Amino acid sequence: MNEQLITTAVEKHRELIFNTLDYIWKHPETGYKEFKTSKYMEDTFERLGYEITRAEGITGFYTVLDTGRPGPEVLILGELDSIICPAHPESDPVTGAVHSCGHHAQCAALVGIAAALKEPGILDELSGRIRLCAVPAEELLEIEYRSELKKRGRIKYFGGKSEFMWRGYFDGVDLAFMVHTGTGFSSQLGSVGCIAKNITYKGVAAHAGGSPWNGRNALYAANCGLNAVNAIRETFKEPDIIRVHPIITHGGDMVNAIPETVRLESYIRGSSFEAILAANKKVNQAFCGAALSIGTNIEIVDIPGYAPLVNDDHMIDVAKEAVEILGITFTKNMTMSSGSTDMGDLSGLMPVVHPHAAGAVGRSHGSDYYIADREAATVSSAKMQVAMLHLLLENGAERAKRIVAEFQPQFPTKEAYFAYVDQINGEGDRIDYRDGMAEVRL
Repeated sequence: MNEQLITTAVEKHRELIFNTLDYIWKHPETGYKEFKTSKYMEDTFERLGYEITRAEGITGFYTVLDTGRPGPEVLILGELDSIICPAHPESDPVTGAVHSCGHHAQCAALVGIAAALKEPGILDELSGRIRLCAVPAEELLEIEYRSELKKRGRIKYFGGKSEFMWRGYFDGVDLAFMVHTGTGFSSQLGSVGCIAKNITYKGVAAHAGGSPWNGRNALYAANCGLNAVNAIRETFKEPDIIRVHPIITHGGDMVNAIPETVRLESYIRGSSFEAILAANKKVNQAFCGAALSIGTNIEIVDIPGYAPLVNDDHMIDVAKEAVEILGITFTKNMTMSSGSTDMGDLSGLMPVVHPHAAGAVGRSHGSDYYIADREAATVSSAKMQVAMLHLLLENGAERAKRIVAEFQPQFPTKEAYFAYVDQINGEGDRIDYRDGMAEVRL
């Protein structure tokens, strides 16, 4: 590997990289709403000479670069979306959106990679194909909005990577990686998966002062449900890394009426599908029991979220070597993160790694998150990823071929994967009141 060639190829485009970082920071957009961000990235790629394939009806795109020599195809990703944190001093004053997730740095690094790969000589020693993808909607939020997109047939899956995979945008890919912005160059063993939930308590409205006995208070039922979920937390086993964190998104319509409709959103996170589904059944039981205690009904919509991420050991080694070639320390953490990412959906089908780059300070998703070291978060990240490409695809793509040959997928095909996760879908009222009896469907 020619380290100086890689360094020069990326550093030549430092201004373009930093301009991308600044533009996307100033224009944060949440998942499947990244219209300005996607357009900016599309225009940048086309100015660099790429022919891109835009996602039909949604944001995001990909492009494929062929070395002209046979070998595996490597997918490199950058995420377009922001989170919502109105307390952040630089959040959008209307939407509350802000990139206190670091995705703007991912996009800037992806632009740096794309620009570097156009430099003379950078592909000369490589075999195979490289797919660069700007993907939407990694943050699993605004569940009601995405549910509406699904009803209208705009999307089938809530995560951008799973949606792209289902559409066939990753067909032909053999390995994948993306680098998230963090506080140091590092990798963990993986991260938990999740399912998403919409919960609606359905009561009966009545005058809150004059005749509250004529109503059934959906807000009180929801409060009982939240307390019931808290009461079962000690039953979750530590190795399963279960996380349940519901929020109330609608708590009533006016103060002088018994709340008739109260809506919640939640995730159930866990280290395996089995653990997630077992915990979800307990959580549904707690929510339904609360509805029974007040005499309301409850609608629960369960939606496939993200699969647990399992970073491939060999791909972690590639990331570590690439960083150390650049003279940077890399930490391999032998733990599993309790956060979730739709990179997990890819990890059940192909070797992937989702390491971190340095550069960020503050709490991830918090009001004090910033990119403090622009160089590390973007330029060094881009160098790392181009170096990873060289390690994988040099010498006739020998290393990539070996990693693919030794990989044991959890699912044999994407069709098998989606058939499995589609079984998670559930919806409808969960209680049938009849003749003084109640039948509950968990």
